[in-house]
Amino acid sequence: MIIVRSARCVLLVLGLLAGLAACSGPGGAAQSEITLAPESVLPDFVRGAPPRVREAYRFAVANREYLGQFPCYCGCGSVGHKNNLDCYVKTVRADGSVEFEDHALG
Repeated sequence: MIIVRSARCVLLVLGLLAGLAACSGPGGAAQSEITLAPESVLPDFVRGAPPRVREAYRFAVANREYLGQFPCYCGCGSVGHKNNLDCYVKTVRADGSVEFEDHALG
């Protein structure tokens, strides 16, 4: 009787695992999409920077609500920065346009 119950449990678990595997997407790996602002929003002093730096600025603009949650570890608190977003964005105007900070240029 115990063997029958154990076999049923094993079959149930295997069935659940097979069902979960079938529900996963192609390749089984989760994919995420990163949102970047268009390069056209960048000021001239950022457009001349290396591609990685431009991407970081574009990410910062498009993901302000997330980047603002992370502290900055570069020691820029002495210049008034409260979070990582402050290294990229100086202010966001009422119309939604952004005044950029040059601190993250390096």
